[in-house]
Amino acid sequence: MSSQLFIELEETYSAHNYHPLDVVIEKGDGVWVYDVDGHKYLDCLSAYSAVNQGHCHPAIREAAVAQMQKITLTSRAFRNDQMGPFLKQLCEMTGYEMALPMNTGAEAVETAVKAARKWGYQVKGVADNQAEIIVCEGNFHGRTTTIVGFSSQEQYKQDFGPFTPGFILIPYGDIDALKAAITANTVAFLVEPIQGEGGVIIPQDGYIKAAYEVCQANQVLFVADEIQTGLGRTGTLFATEHEGVRADMVAVGKALSGGFYPVSAVLADKDILGLFRPGDHGSTFGGNPLGAAIGRAALDVIVEENLMAQSRELGDYFKGRLERVESDYIEEVRGRGLFIGVELNVPARRFAEALRRQGILCKETHEFVLRFAPPLVITKAEIDWAMTHIEDVLLAA
Repeated sequence: MSSQLFIELEETYSAHNYHPLDVVIEKGDGVWVYDVDGHKYLDCLSAYSAVNQGHCHPAIREAAVAQMQKITLTSRAFRNDQMGPFLKQLCEMTGYEMALPMNTGAEAVETAVKAARKWGYQVKGVADNQAEIIVCEGNFHGRTTTIVGFSSQEQYKQDFGPFTPGFILIPYGDIDALKAAITANTVAFLVEPIQGEGGVIIPQDGYIKAAYEVCQANQVLFVADEIQTGLGRTGTLFATEHEGVRADMVAVGKALSGGFYPVSAVLADKDILGLFRPGDHGSTFGGNPLGAAIGRAALDVIVEENLMAQSRELGDYFKGRLERVESDYIEEVRGRGLFIGVELNVPARRFAEALRRQGILCKETHEFVLRFAPPLVITKAEIDWAMTHIEDVLLAA
């Protein structure tokens, strides 16, 4: 079938909760994807950082196929031979004592919220049902009812209330606001080290470290949402490492499976995650053998192919090339590693559409920002090829 027929099917039978570019992808390999009409595109979105290792990485695919031929799901009613080794590898790689496996990023954030509250009641001594978690304006932590309830985006909340109480919203990047918001009931500060969906917003230098120190001084957990920024995307394992910060708790997902399967986790030490008891939390699919086997292979690729250094080096190069584009439409280029936002002074959608026609896939966010986040396996030559078209589009009248 042609692209148009697939688009018509989706428009007819799918709820209209997305506004995708009209490209119908049928296969992918590394940084490249192909549509049903035979056109080739350079993917500069990476499924929102889920395919850091590139599309259909052969080592991860091999691990997935091998595991699918044995067993895919046991539920947590029983043990399996993949989850323990996976969590050991994840903890040793990240330096945390424990991990709690889930599936989606939103589930990981919900898990972190529950863990922080339990810690607040059992360790800090907050009165029952009084725990507060501080969050930031412009945040994006997922789409569950609890999470959208503490969003500052009105559309995310409209017609979905009532919402879960206990969240305090402060400006992003404002240390004084954080200090002022902390009370005896504050159990955690939940923050994205870089706000991805918010437009690749990077706080001023020193903010993450200062926020961590404020949390430490007030017996408040510093919880980092590294679902998009983690696992090499910004040039380090976690984005907090740019300021030498080890978060008390980290939510990871997306690239944890290399795009093959939903795998997420919460990382923390035993004094936090060790508080959970049987029945407190769970997931039928969390920690399943298929997801765990895929996760092990996905972590191997990040290390063996040195993707963190790749992101750091080529991110600097890509950002530098973008900064040299002398376009009247560009207000700012910002980014860290291969996580780059180009803020425009006009709506960005038409530029994303124009780039699609040139064989480059990226997407607007918050109306005025083009986000460039290709798989970390991209080469300098591929960036150079992309930049010839990106520059043409950004210079066009």
